[in-house]
Amino acid sequence: MKVFLRTFGCRANHYDSEQLRSALLAAGCTLTRDERDADVAIFNSCTVTAAAESDLRGAVRRVATRSPNVRSIVTGCAAAVDDGAIAALPSVEAVVGGADWPAIAEVLALDPQISPAPEQSGARALLRVQDGCDEHCTFCLTRVARGAQRSRPVAELIDEARALAERHAEIVITGTHIGTYGGDIGTTLGMLVESLVHALPTTRFRLSSLEATEVDARLRALFRDAPMHLAPFLHAPLQSGSDAVLRRMGRHWYTATSYAEAIESLVADRFVFGLAADVIAGFPGETEADHEATIALIERLPFTLLHVFPYSARPGTPATRLAGAVPSEAIARRARELRDLAAVKGAAYRERRTGVMADIVVTGSAGRREGVTGDYLSFPVDPALPRGVRYTGPVPARAASFA
Repeated sequence: MKVFLRTFGCRANHYDSEQLRSALLAAGCTLTRDERDADVAIFNSCTVTAAAESDLRGAVRRVATRSPNVRSIVTGCAAAVDDGAIAALPSVEAVVGGADWPAIAEVLALDPQISPAPEQSGARALLRVQDGCDEHCTFCLTRVARGAQRSRPVAELIDEARALAERHAEIVITGTHIGTYGGDIGTTLGMLVESLVHALPTTRFRLSSLEATEVDARLRALFRDAPMHLAPFLHAPLQSGSDAVLRRMGRHWYTATSYAEAIESLVADRFVFGLAADVIAGFPGETEADHEATIALIERLPFTLLHVFPYSARPGTPATRLAGAVPSEAIARRARELRDLAAVKGAAYRERRTGVMADIVVTGSAGRREGVTGDYLSFPVDPALPRGVRYTGPVPARAASFA
């Protein structure tokens, strides 16, 4: 059986897809990159925005058109909250919430008892330490799709990380809300990362998206003292620099001031540190003053990269019931201003890093290799370098920030 597997969304979804990929291969399937060769197409979906679901539906329709005999399965977050629209798409045989291998295996008449091997297709591996979220952001359906927070045992994670480290120089710690890791099993994310660094001293670990106010003393110490073990990079969602907008978003656990203080305590006087954030432009009720507050906070903090999302209503979320819709022209302008500011700050950081030595991991495909630094700068490297090699070298001019 030939399977085409496509993933949408965050690293947690990509981790799920790696597990599916491994199980499919163990079951005797062949993975193909060309949907026209596939007997089955599996789409691991995202529900974080309405646009993400629109992309999914378009992809399913395209594959059905190009491969009329394909059997399609949609899994992931959008599948978990489907109201029937996804199931009605052409060629869709099953909609499976989450990346539920036994359920997918049943649809495909494969062995549901197969366990995924601890190996992944990327140069940098993913380690999902928890799943689910207990927060109630008004623009998000992830809590509904992923369920409540639940952590994986430390010993299990160390064993998986050891196996991944045999093939990967960097391991990215991911999940739905990783800052809450351990609350249900009597530990913390900081304690877990300490244990991983101690167990695998030659591996570079990287944290995926983590709330700024959830960086504890242990993590701050690792960021400061062990940059070769914990990559000096933090993706700390901001969403808005206005407290009024944050309250409307349901992001009650921080304010603009507490966010700034948490970041400044972490990156103060640090020459090498990549800082990224998500920002939503034009959330319902956002005024020009709110937008200016966001601009001011971004100017104040040493961001090297921003992901700017123009607000779009996500059906089923509380935000759709909020008053104060922002005109589309204003949303587009505000998003453009945020991106322009991010470009200026990112360029200044890259210029400062040019020529300075960095810890580099080689990624990319055959014939096109890239180096990725600890602070998440990327640049072309010698295509003869093996993927996954880790070395120390200078950052060249024109390096690009990315996430």
